[in-house]
Amino acid sequence: MRRRPGIGGLQTHAAARDQFRLLGENVAKIRTDLMKEQLATFRSQLEDFARKHKNDIRKNPAFRSQFHEMCAKVGVDPLASNKGFWAELLGIGDFYYELGVQIVDICLATRAHNGGLINLQELCHLLRQRRKSDRGVVSEDDCLRAISKLKVLGSGFEVISVGKRKLVRSVPTELNKDHNEILELAQAQGFVTVDEVERRLSWSSGRAIDALDTLLDEGLAMIDDGHRDGRRRYWFPCVSPISSSTAVDS
Repeated sequence: MRRRPGIGGLQTHAAARDQFRLLGENVAKIRTDLMKEQLATFRSQLEDFARKHKNDIRKNPAFRSQFHEMCAKVGVDPLASNKGFWAELLGIGDFYYELGVQIVDICLATRAHNGGLINLQELCHLLRQRRKSDRGVVSEDDCLRAISKLKVLGSGFEVISVGKRKLVRSVPTELNKDHNEILELAQAQGFVTVDEVERRLSWSSGRAIDALDTLLDEGLAMIDDGHRDGRRRYWFPCVSPISSSTAVDS
């Protein structure tokens, strides 16, 4: 018959378990303290780096992007507030705030033309035109960071991917898979026809017309009926080579 452990054995086992638990807690605390110390060191070095290269960070978009990546690795967000060390040292909080305001202005000015969906490259081009004295210092990465801060407005500002392109959406319009496939198809020429959608996507006529009508109702497409073949073209300014600059200028 197997003997059960006595009171002394149980006490010894409990004491050993407590010792292992305390040892584990001490090891975890040492690791946590070490990580905090390393992060503090990294942040201090990052501040020294920022002081030394602040002009490059302000003026060179590629350098600025790499700096943001360094900050992210140590849990620092220079854009979290317009006040404090980073804002006073670099002024990049004000830089992205200004970009955000200009992005909103451009999206509003071009909304009647593109329905609130604009190609990211075109948006950056229009931004550089507006910032005439600083045309070379705004990159797509800068635009993306500024747009990410606009999400707090809750007004639909976000970046979506359609095929190989990034589009900036400034209206709370929900695009489903069918809409995205049509926009991706339109990237080749800037427009599609019902026949082309049916043939290229293997859709029924009803499915193609329904999706195109929805995009038309949302203001994302324009109709062109002036062709000899009698086929209606659905133009999409957000992916077509037609620029929105005239809308901005007007």
